[in-house]
Amino acid sequence: MTKKLIVAEKPSVGRDIARVLGVKGRGEGCLLGEEYVVTWAIGHLVSLCEPGETDARWVKWSMDDLPMLPERIPLKVLPGTKSQFAVVKKLMLDKQFDSLICATDSAREGELIFRYIYQMAGCKKPVERLWISSMTDAAIKQGFAQLKPAAFYDSLYESARCRSEADWLVGMNASRAFSLAYDAHLSVGRVQTPTLNLIVKRDMEIERFVPTDYWEIRADFGDYEGLWQNPETRDTRCMDEAQARAVCQAVTGGEGTVRESRRDRKQVPPPQLYDLTSLQQEANRKLGFSADKTLKTAQALYETHKLITYPRTDSRYLPDDMKPRIAATLKRLPAAYQDFVNAPELNWGLKSKRFYDNAKISDHHAIVPTEKTANSASLTRDEAMLFDMIARRLIAAHYPNYEYEAAKVITQVGQHSFKSTGAMPLAEGWRALYRGDKAEDDREPPLPRLAVGDARRVEKATVKALKTKPPAPHTDASLLKLMENAGRDIEDEALREQMKSSGLGTPATRAATIERLIDVGYARRQGKTILSTEKGRQLIAVVPEQIASAVTTGKWEKFLSDMAGQRDEAQRSAKSDRFMDGIRRFSVFLVEAAKNGPAVKFEREAPAKKKTARRTGGARKKRTGGKKAEK
Repeated sequence: MTKKLIVAEKPSVGRDIARVLGVKGRGEGCLLGEEYVVTWAIGHLVSLCEPGETDARWVKWSMDDLPMLPERIPLKVLPGTKSQFAVVKKLMLDKQFDSLICATDSAREGELIFRYIYQMAGCKKPVERLWISSMTDAAIKQGFAQLKPAAFYDSLYESARCRSEADWLVGMNASRAFSLAYDAHLSVGRVQTPTLNLIVKRDMEIERFVPTDYWEIRADFGDYEGLWQNPETRDTRCMDEAQARAVCQAVTGGEGTVRESRRDRKQVPPPQLYDLTSLQQEANRKLGFSADKTLKTAQALYETHKLITYPRTDSRYLPDDMKPRIAATLKRLPAAYQDFVNAPELNWGLKSKRFYDNAKISDHHAIVPTEKTANSASLTRDEAMLFDMIARRLIAAHYPNYEYEAAKVITQVGQHSFKSTGAMPLAEGWRALYRGDKAEDDREPPLPRLAVGDARRVEKATVKALKTKPPAPHTDASLLKLMENAGRDIEDEALREQMKSSGLGTPATRAATIERLIDVGYARRQGKTILSTEKGRQLIAVVPEQIASAVTTGKWEKFLSDMAGQRDEAQRSAKSDRFMDGIRRFSVFLVEAAKNGPAVKFEREAPAKKKTARRTGGARKKRTGGKKAEK
């Protein structure tokens, strides 16, 4: 009987799949069964070759040999995991297997990992694809019952391949060119450089910010207070101290009359479910987690504990057919949540498009708990806190809107008007899940019921001196938001959804990009904030706007995203050729920009251990060092 070979991305995932399928025999780098053999990569086993491995001319760094535009970038086996590659290759070519099952992560990078191994092994056997969104036993079994031909995911692979080769062409050429031109270890990348630019721009805005003095005039009417309104701008800032003092003196002890009083009943729907980026943003605000820490913690909840669905998702919606599973999940949440689950407010028949929308799901749905009941004793403190956020968010989705009455009052004192606002909760709704959570509580104190014409005496008036504040330094949360929206600060949820496919990088790579900027010395952490270094600022000063632009990179990401959804082979191939042609032209442009860039002197660093470069024309300066700058 012929068997099927299953290739997972990691040993732990391979072992879980083997357990579910009853594969128990042990082999070298694999698990053996009667129907299946399960083996695994260890992340990437195969990668694109370095320039010097591609062409002997590129071993030495020389401006004369740039740009490097190979017609084809060959693959290589990574030396650190070559023994496991040998195991996988041998199994792939073994005649006992007539077909393979790709069980790498269900995402663009997972697709690339398998296809590169498959190509490097020289395998030609038919392949089926396992596509799952959680690691529970039930999800794995369902996934194997719904295998699809690998060709169904050819567009995803093509998008992944173009992304990989684009990063090579832009990164290798730009990093070498700018390193040679400025005699420094300079890493330039398609995603990391525009991300750095966002940090530098914010830091420069803060440094250049000149605070402006202004004054607030507050009137105490006994049972409520009001802020003076500027008659010209209608805001509550007085830009002249003498005027503020005069207004304060004029209204103190005066009679005020309510000129306007309105009360509006308002509703706030439950927050949307989490995708990875929104989870990282909120964990940064509430828990102080870096984006990288959130991703790693979520990955452990998904892979090790099987408690949440696939975390590297860009969707905040669930498919309609998940409703029965969500109901089962709610019932199996730990005891700490059952009072909320069993409350009469919970809507078991939720149909809102805010949460269930098939049209808003591509590869994976929103992050939610799985049907497996969590054992809090088995979780670290960080894992427990992150799971709590995800569990509460799912329960909150099934609760009614938060309702409140918003009040606005304008009180006239002589020729001066004072504005008062307040809010009175009417129905707690989903906010019951967040009692005591200051991050969720933005409610104002209530105002007394006032009618137009009501009179109040100004018992006291005060003037407070204030200054305008600069924008806040970036945190992981604010940086992720801009990366998701290609550098645009977008509050509108619907518009943010439209922008997702044109952000900087992908949800799965953004955390690594931030950490990379810190690792290479372009940025640093200071508490929760992320600040640019002098080296980072200098790099942004010398690279052209096109490589520093979040919008430019966002357009590339949109193109790659569209390519991943292109089913027609001819159209996909045309898109691929057009994208790569553009990347090649851009690489040429970057090399020329480095040769003719502004004169900036970078601080000298210790030379790298390997390779020295000679000046061979085109560069203003010699560069010492090696391929560290390309990484």
